[in-house]
Amino acid sequence: MGGLAHVLEDEGIPTTHISLIRLHTEKIKPPRALAVPFELGRPLGAPNEPDFQRRVLSDCLALLERPSGPVLEDFPDTPPGTDEEEAQGWACPVNFAPPMDDISDADLVYQSLVQEVNLLRPWYEEAVKNFGRSAFGISGKTPDEIARVIADVLVDPLGTAPPIEGESIGVGFKRMADDMRYFYTEAAIARPDQRTSDFEVANWLWGETTLGKVLVAIRDESMESEEPSLKVLAVTAMVPTHQRQRTRHG
Repeated sequence: MGGLAHVLEDEGIPTTHISLIRLHTEKIKPPRALAVPFELGRPLGAPNEPDFQRRVLSDCLALLERPSGPVLEDFPDTPPGTDEEEAQGWACPVNFAPPMDDISDADLVYQSLVQEVNLLRPWYEEAVKNFGRSAFGISGKTPDEIARVIADVLVDPLGTAPPIEGESIGVGFKRMADDMRYFYTEAAIARPDQRTSDFEVANWLWGETTLGKVLVAIRDESMESEEPSLKVLAVTAMVPTHQRQRTRHG
C-alpha cells in the first residue's frame, strides 16, 4: 500500500493508510501512515468495538491535514481487553488436550491439527451463522489440506512443494497459516453473548494449541532457513508482535 500511495500522490490524490508492520513503512516512506500495534488482519484493532475502530479511522484520516510528508505516527492505544487485568472471564468453547510435546513427526502433527480442526468445526460454523461472514478462504484450501502443508513445512520445508501454484513456498504457507488462524479464532469467539478480547484469544491460540506451537516452531526454524521466502516472512509476518516472546520450547 505504501508504494501505491506514492503513485496516487504523484497524480495529485492525497493518501493516508494504516500500517500493521512499522518497519516496512519506515523503509517505503509513504506520504502519510498511522502505525498501529494490532494483530495482522485486524487493522482497526478489536472486533465488535465500533467506538475504538472509529478512533483509529479518525486518527488515520487526520493525517490528511498534514501539508507534507512523509508522516508516520503511532496510534497510542492497544485494543480494548488487551491488558491482562481486563482480559478475564472468557473461555474457549472447546477443551483441547495440551499441545503435543514432540513435533518432529509430520504425520503426528497433521493428525493433531486435524483433531483440533474437527473439535472446532461446529463452533466455526456457528460463528459464520452468527456473524454472517468469515475471513477464512484466502488460500482456496480446506482446513485438512492446510494442516497437511503446515505439518510438512514444519518437518521438511525445503522438501515441500509450493503449496499454491504460482506462488513461493513462503507466500503459499502464509496464506494457509492465516486461513487456519482465522478458522481457529472465529470458532473461539462463536458465542455471541460472551465478550472476548484479542489478548485472550491470541494467548489461547499461540499458547494452548498445537497450531500455535507449530507456527512458532516454523517461525524459529525459518529465521535461518535457506528458503528466502520463508526467511523473510519469519522476521515480521509469521507471529504477531505481541506474541514474539514465544519460542518452540517456551
